[in-house]
Amino acid sequence: MTIDAITLEVLRNSLQSVAEEMGVTLIRTALSPNIKDRRDCSTAVYTPEGELVAQAEHIPLHLGLMPTVVQAVLKRFPLSEMEPGDTIIINDPYVSGSHLPDICLISPVYYLDKPLAIVANLAHHVDVGGAVPGSMSTAAREIFQEGLRIPPVKLMQKNKINRDLLDVLANNVRTSKEFYGDIEAQLTANRVGEIRLKELGARYGLELLNHYMNEIIAYGERRMRAALSALPSGVYSYEDYLEGDGITDQPVKIKVALILEGDSLTVDFGGTDPQAVGPVNAARGVIMACVYYTIKAVADPWLPSSAGIGYPIKVITPAGSLVNPLFPAPVAHANINTAQRVADVILGALAGAVPQKVTAAGTGSMSNFTIGGVNKLNGCYYSYVETYGGGQGAKHNQDGMDGVHVHMTNTRNTPVEVIENNYPLRVEKYGLLTDSGGPGEYRGGTGLVREITVLGAEAVVSVSTERAVFAPWGLSGGLAGRRAGYAIKNSASAEHGANLGGKFTGQVAANTTIVLETAGGGGFGNPLKRDPSKVRQDVLNGLVSFKAARDYYGVVISKSYVVDEESTKLLRDELRRSSP
Repeated sequence: MTIDAITLEVLRNSLQSVAEEMGVTLIRTALSPNIKDRRDCSTAVYTPEGELVAQAEHIPLHLGLMPTVVQAVLKRFPLSEMEPGDTIIINDPYVSGSHLPDICLISPVYYLDKPLAIVANLAHHVDVGGAVPGSMSTAAREIFQEGLRIPPVKLMQKNKINRDLLDVLANNVRTSKEFYGDIEAQLTANRVGEIRLKELGARYGLELLNHYMNEIIAYGERRMRAALSALPSGVYSYEDYLEGDGITDQPVKIKVALILEGDSLTVDFGGTDPQAVGPVNAARGVIMACVYYTIKAVADPWLPSSAGIGYPIKVITPAGSLVNPLFPAPVAHANINTAQRVADVILGALAGAVPQKVTAAGTGSMSNFTIGGVNKLNGCYYSYVETYGGGQGAKHNQDGMDGVHVHMTNTRNTPVEVIENNYPLRVEKYGLLTDSGGPGEYRGGTGLVREITVLGAEAVVSVSTERAVFAPWGLSGGLAGRRAGYAIKNSASAEHGANLGGKFTGQVAANTTIVLETAGGGGFGNPLKRDPSKVRQDVLNGLVSFKAARDYYGVVISKSYVVDEESTKLLRDELRRSSP
C-alpha cells in the first residue's frame, strides 16, 4: 500500500486528537483534586501489537513508561484472550515500571470484531493504602509498605465491571470515595477513546488505518535516526547524586555514558550505585521514559511521539542497581526524585556534545508534599497530594522559567481555594522565592515556597525533595541555583523554623505549619554579562534583590529602580579583576 503524506498527517493528528479527548474526559470527570485540578494523569493510543502511536501532551514520565505497561499486559493477556468491552487494571511497579499510586487502565478496541487499537490511561490516585496516607512514605524499606499492589487483572469484562474486585481494592485504601470516582473517570476516558477510534475505522477502514499507524511509527524512527546523525559521534559521560534514600543521608550515585555512533545511541547506566534501602529505586520503565524524553528534547523536540523514537536507542540498566531494582525494593519516590536526577545526568552528558541545546540543572525534584489524616468535620479520611515546581535551568540564550515543573512532569499546582475547600488545611503563603534562581548571563528560574497549616487534628506529613545539599549546577560560568528545604513550625517543636533537609515522614500536631521551599535553576553564562536592564526588571519583579544585583551581577540599582550606569561599570570591572 502506498503512503500519501497528507493522509498520514491527517491520521496522525486524528489519533492524537483521540488521545487528547480521552485526557480531557478523564480530567473533567475525575473526583479527586489531584486529577481534576492538578491533572496528574496521561492518555495514549497504541497499535493492536501495543506499539505507541499517539499520546496526549500530558506528563512525560507517564507517557514514556506507559508503553512498558501495555507490552507487559499483552504478555499476560494476549488480544486472542480478550474481547470487546474488556479493561485491564494494573499498578504493580515490577510490571508497569511506575509507583503504586499510578493506576493504569488498558482497553482493547475492536472494529467489525477485529483488533483496531489499544487505548490506555494512567492516573495518580491520592491513596492506595500502605503505611501512611498518600502512600508516599519516605521511610519505606519494601514495596509492601507502600500500598496495594495490583497485578494485571480484568476490571471489566464484556462491558461489565467486576464490582467484587473494585470493592476489594476500595476497601484497602483510605479515600475510597475518591477511588471509586477516579476509576469511573478512567473507564469513561477509555470508552471515549474506543468510540472515536471506531469512528476512524468506519471512515478509513481497518486495513488502511492500521497501515498508517505503522507508518507513523516508521516515520518516528526515521526522524530520530536523522536527529541522532546530526549529533557529534563520541562517548559522553556524567554523574550526579541523590541526597540519600530517605533512610540514610548517604549520597546515591547515578552515572551515565552516552555512546553516539551515527544514527544510533547507547545509554549505559553502568557504574550507578546498587539499589537503595529506601524508596528511591527506579524500575526500568521509569528510566526508559527519562531517556526517551531527554534525547527527544535535545535531538528533535518537535518530533511527534511514537514507538519509533525508541528504536535507535539501546538502554542498559544493570539488574540490582538503583535504575533497575530487584523485588521487593521500595520505589515510591523514584518518580519524584530519581527520574529528575536521571534527566539531569543525561543533560549533563549531552552538554559535552551539544552545549547550546541543553539547560543547566533545574529544580531537580517534583517536590512531593503529602498530608493525610481524618477530617474532624466529617469523620472521613483525607489525603492531600501535591508536587511542586521550582526553577528551570537557563539555556545559552534564554532565562529559565520561574516556579514550574521541569523535565519529567508538568502537573499544575492545586489552587489555594481548592485546597482549603477540600481539606482541613490553611495555606499561609504561596509564591516565588527571591534570589533562588542561579545568577548568569541568562538567569536560572526561581523556586517556589508554600506554607500549609494543619487544622483540626493531627496528621501524617510526607515531604520529599532534592537539591537540598547539592545545588542545581550552572553551565558556562553560570552559578548554581538556591537549594531546597523544608521546615516545621510548631510551638512544641525544637526545630521551629529550621531547614531540615529534603525528606521527612512523620506525625504532626494540629496547628503545625509545614514550609516547603523548592530549588531554583542553575544559571547559564557569566552573570557580569547580563544586560543591566534585565537585572533591573528582575529586581522590579521581586525575583532578584538589590543586594544580589550588586553582588552577583555587578549592577547598581537605586531605590527608585534606576540603573546607575557609571557605578555599574566600575563595579563590574572590579568584580572581573577579583574573580578567579
